[in-house]
Amino acid sequence: MSSESVDSNGPDRTPPAVAVVDAQTPGNVGTIARAMKNFGFEELLLVDPPELDPDGEAYGFAGHAREDVLPNATELTFDRLAEEYHTIGCTAVTNEDDRNHVRFPYSTPADLAVRLPTVEAPTALVFGRERVGLTNEELARIDEICSIPAAAEYPVLNLGQAATVTLYELRSLALDADDTQLPDLERVRAPEPAIDRLYDQWGALLAELNHPAEKREKTMRMLRRVFGRADLTEREVNTLLGILRRATERPDKR
Repeated sequence: MSSESVDSNGPDRTPPAVAVVDAQTPGNVGTIARAMKNFGFEELLLVDPPELDPDGEAYGFAGHAREDVLPNATELTFDRLAEEYHTIGCTAVTNEDDRNHVRFPYSTPADLAVRLPTVEAPTALVFGRERVGLTNEELARIDEICSIPAAAEYPVLNLGQAATVTLYELRSLALDADDTQLPDLERVRAPEPAIDRLYDQWGALLAELNHPAEKREKTMRMLRRVFGRADLTEREVNTLLGILRRATERPDKR
C-alpha cells in the first residue's frame, strides 16, 4: 500500500477517488475495490485501514482489482482527505431537516451523476465504518452529503452494498460509453485552498458582525453545504472573497 503524497491536481476529468474510513474488515475493502474495478474507478484512499494481507480476504474479495486498485491504494489521514479533496460523504439520512446541516441537505447518487460530469476537480466519495458509518464530527468536515434512497422502514445498506450502488450510478464518470449523456456545460471547480480562504473570510465576517458565537459553527456548516453544491469556479470565489473582504474591512460608521 502506497503512503506517498496524494496528487490533488490530477488530469482533466479524473473520476472521483473512493475513500474508505476506518473499515473494520479487510473483506469490505476488497469488495469496494472490486466494485471500483467493475465501474472504472481507480483511485482508492484508505483512512485507518485494517491490515490488508495479500493472502487474506481483502485480496480474495477484490477479484481483478487485486491486480491494480487494491495494491495501489493510498493510505492517508482524514485531515489530508478533507484538505486535499472535495469530499462527498456517503451516509444514511436519519430524519434530518434544514435545521441541521450535518446530514442535510443531501444528493442521491443519481443527482451526482448528472452534476459531477460538469466539474473538473479532485473529488472523493467517502464511505465510513460498517456499523456506524461516518461520525457527526467527520460529517461536519465533509463538503456535501450523498444518500441512497431506500425503504423508510429499513434505509440502511451495508458498506459493500452502498459503495456498489453508488459507483454503479456514477459509472458514467469513469467509463466511456456511447449512450452516456453528459451536460454541454463544463465547469472548473475552484482549487480547495481558494474555497478554504472563502470559508475563512466568512468566519471573519461573522465575527465582525458579532454573529452569536454559539451559532457560528452551525452557520459555517450551512455555508459549506451551500458552496459544496454550488461548484464555485475560481472566478466566482475571487469575486465573493472581494465582497466579503470589503464587508469585513469596512471603515467604522460615524
